[in-house]
Amino acid sequence: MRNAPVLGRDVLLFFEDRDRDTFVRGDRRLRRRLRKAVARFRPHKQSVTGFEMSFTYLCRALRLAGQTVHVNDYELARRNPEYPIGICGYPHVLENWSLPNPAVLGPGLFDHPKQRPALMDDPRFRIYLVRCDWMRDMFATVYDPQSLRYWFAGLDLAPWPDTSGHAKDVDVLIYDKIRWNRETLVPSFLEPMLAELSRRNLRYEILRYTKYTHDEYVKLLARSRSMLFLCESETQGRAYQEAMASDVPVLAWDPGYWLDPNRERWESAPVKAASVPYFSERCGERFSGLDEFAPALDRFWSRLGDYSPRKYVAEELSMAESAKVYLSAYAAASVPRLPPEPLPVRESAGVAGTR
Repeated sequence: MRNAPVLGRDVLLFFEDRDRDTFVRGDRRLRRRLRKAVARFRPHKQSVTGFEMSFTYLCRALRLAGQTVHVNDYELARRNPEYPIGICGYPHVLENWSLPNPAVLGPGLFDHPKQRPALMDDPRFRIYLVRCDWMRDMFATVYDPQSLRYWFAGLDLAPWPDTSGHAKDVDVLIYDKIRWNRETLVPSFLEPMLAELSRRNLRYEILRYTKYTHDEYVKLLARSRSMLFLCESETQGRAYQEAMASDVPVLAWDPGYWLDPNRERWESAPVKAASVPYFSERCGERFSGLDEFAPALDRFWSRLGDYSPRKYVAEELSMAESAKVYLSAYAAASVPRLPPEPLPVRESAGVAGTR
């Protein structure tokens, strides 16, 4: 029999990607392997989901921190029912969940808390991980704020070398991740910005989300003085952070709201959001709409040599810090959550002449 896990040494994680079993138990894993094998011959097709990438980065950060990571070891968890576990991936991982262990939920799972409003009523579920400030604010409208903790996927600088000393022949690398309403936004938003760059004699290249390989991206970053990052919202934003890790300053479109069409399924009112949730004045500039683009570009270009985005990534988004914040949540999961304190009873002032 294997030794019992030790807090501070062993982390038990459970993960499911988007696939489900279809015909026989376990065939989802075979389909996943086949999908990745086919993707090798289609290099511009993304073969790994965002949830799987987050889980991979989590495991790597924990292992670099000296932890032994056990993945989908149900037997070990059942033998140690008081030991905390982490549950990650797509929501169906929670279907018919039977393990009694206290749990950290995430990264992954739900886009909005109203998808499972009673989720944190389960006493086993102690901590829910959110990826950024705006996501925490949204989830705190439904879940007890005390159950919410931040976690981010750490960024290893080694695969993203400092390119600040390289010869540059691209002034602006445009990262096009406009996901919704493209038929309107391309002619009314993107094309006027391209015209403005051309008017200023700034050379640009356009990189479309999922339409490139890792090697192509690394080479383009080495050639680029800056990035124009176009995405409606992000909970982390791996691509712009990889640019910052390469010491490429970022000018980011940040409309300020969650524009996902699915929002209307859960919220009628606008939800505040950010396209660059991990960002500071060291990294670049933001603008919210086309009318702000030219002034923001003026500010950005005048300070181009003053930014230090790589230092920001090294200090704020390291693998070591990612492991640290997860392990803090993991340790906290071993302690039962206290019920919310009742609101104080206020005496009514009453109204004269009434009972």
